[in-house]
Amino acid sequence: MHRFALSVFLVLEIARAGEHVARIEVYAANRAKQDIPRTIYGTFLEPIGKSIYQGLWAQLLENPSFERGLWSYRYLRREIERQPALERASSMGLPFPWESLDYDQGMRYELRWGDAANSSNALLVMALPAKETGVRQQIYLPIHRILRYTGSFYARRVSGPPEVTISLRGRNQPHQVLASTSKVVKGEHWERYEFMLELKPGQVAPLDPVDFVISLRNGSRVLFDQVFFFPADHLNGMDPEMIAFARKLNTPLVRFGGNFTSGYHWRDGIGPMDKRISMLNLAWGMAEYNHFGTDELLRFCQLIGAEPQIALNLGSGTPEEAAGWVRYVNDRWRDQRGGLLWELGNELWGTFQIGYPTLERVASKTAEFAAAVRQVDPRARLIATGQDPDRFHDWNAAQLALPPGTFAFLSTHFVVGTASVRRSNPDPDFFVQSALALPVGLERRLREMKAQVDENPAARERVKIAFTEWLFAGPNESVPRFTNMGGALITAGFLNTLMRVSDFTPVANMTGLIEFGGIWKKRGRVYATPSYWAFRMYSTADAKRLVETRSTVDKYDITEGNNRIPEIRDVPYLDVVTAVNGTSSRLTLFCVNRHLNRDITAHVALIGFRPRSQARVQVLKAKSIHEVNDETQPDCIRPVEKTMQVAHSEFDYTFPCASVTAIELSSY
Repeated sequence: MHRFALSVFLVLEIARAGEHVARIEVYAANRAKQDIPRTIYGTFLEPIGKSIYQGLWAQLLENPSFERGLWSYRYLRREIERQPALERASSMGLPFPWESLDYDQGMRYELRWGDAANSSNALLVMALPAKETGVRQQIYLPIHRILRYTGSFYARRVSGPPEVTISLRGRNQPHQVLASTSKVVKGEHWERYEFMLELKPGQVAPLDPVDFVISLRNGSRVLFDQVFFFPADHLNGMDPEMIAFARKLNTPLVRFGGNFTSGYHWRDGIGPMDKRISMLNLAWGMAEYNHFGTDELLRFCQLIGAEPQIALNLGSGTPEEAAGWVRYVNDRWRDQRGGLLWELGNELWGTFQIGYPTLERVASKTAEFAAAVRQVDPRARLIATGQDPDRFHDWNAAQLALPPGTFAFLSTHFVVGTASVRRSNPDPDFFVQSALALPVGLERRLREMKAQVDENPAARERVKIAFTEWLFAGPNESVPRFTNMGGALITAGFLNTLMRVSDFTPVANMTGLIEFGGIWKKRGRVYATPSYWAFRMYSTADAKRLVETRSTVDKYDITEGNNRIPEIRDVPYLDVVTAVNGTSSRLTLFCVNRHLNRDITAHVALIGFRPRSQARVQVLKAKSIHEVNDETQPDCIRPVEKTMQVAHSEFDYTFPCASVTAIELSSY
């Protein structure tokens, strides 16, 4: 029987069996003109939530310098609701989140202003005669990997015995001392003291909290400041497990930006760690200790094999400050030749940005900062702030009116909630279908953005799009969001979109490398979301150039869907992109089955590519799209790898419902 007739016969036979059938034709000789740029697999890092502090940064203590005013009222209210004892601690003069070792001892603490080793405050602890008095903080130790912990503190003796005790104790069990050491405070001047604590195997169960304690006895009075406490295996202050996860993601870019950018002054985050000042992160109402600054960012990028992509402060900053940051980074990065990606601000169209410039002023401000940067680095690749794909026209028009060469990229963001739709009384599946359709709607909007650029002859060949933030969020696991399997399906669908538009959108940054769609740390355990694993399937694949793929699949329409893009028609249930490696010896199909309850069997025809008999297949799937990874089940959802026999250049494959699949074929 003729091969084409045989393939038709197979499709008909499968159809008779009652299964859903699709046809995928891959024309391996019809390749795109340019490679898929690695930079579409960029990621994003910002001090928000516990992404850096209590996340990437391995320091186990919060508020190490005993400051007040580092958190917004909303943040503190939420934390006190979670830990009511912190309200009592605050009434005793203790700064968040420090607690009294023994609340029954009452007022034995005083915050001192202007007499501090670091920042503004120091804490005076006044021990009772013949009793132990101290402060404590609940922490979670990475006990599953390390038993040894090192730290330091600043102290100044005021009166009484000079001995200070540092210990780890059972949570809310002050008499259960797990490890302890003592230091003698030498005199009445501020000095730094180092210490080490080591636990015994089995003393603390993984995921259980302990109390870190600083205490005095016998009427002693000592001022304390700047307490550091790290796992002994930290890497330049960073969590080694997070470094390992980030390195394996193979991301080429780490964007250091976000809402904090418009109020961030880079000089606050350089110099000796002990001298860096703690302050309020105005964008997120949380503490900014400035311990993770420019040098730490560059070291992180080196450790994971990525380049920094830094957003400059066009809110409260100045062109001179921006130029100074570019010079500082260039002097310390690799060959010191510059040429890095620099963003001229972050979401400057938003009134939530500190010092936002307004539509009338943004172009002139962009030009001013661009000129300052180019004076110190003519090779710098500049990204001007653009608007979101669903509301870009007027804002982007103002930026595109600037002289040619002012910038090389125009940014866009899409951080959207999946629980907001226009339809009244939608059923749960409608929320899901609307969310899974968003990558298709975004691809069409990006092409509209490209058309606007092309209307400007001066920009057509000079300006491309940089998708520097993308995230699909939701209030909980009932809808697709960055933490569950539904979010992984959207992530893979959007990566398919990015591959298809990579000729004019060569830079993209997934939100975020730490927390959101990436790596998480809870109760001392590091794990990755399903979206991380989907991203990793793409970012580590040996796929360099798109090849023509024609798919005949069922589709669905979304009307009155997500508030941001409510109308999306012809959404393919099975979304397929195909690419070859650099030598054209390997071909990979990236496939997303958006159908929630139906496996899709596809007949795959490879034209111009003769595969070996064995293919490698990775499948990411869960029992439910609402399922998650967490600290108790860190590996609940991750890709499963298997091999598949391929007899000819045509084969059938059944894609499980709600799954992401990568099929890698090698040629003879």
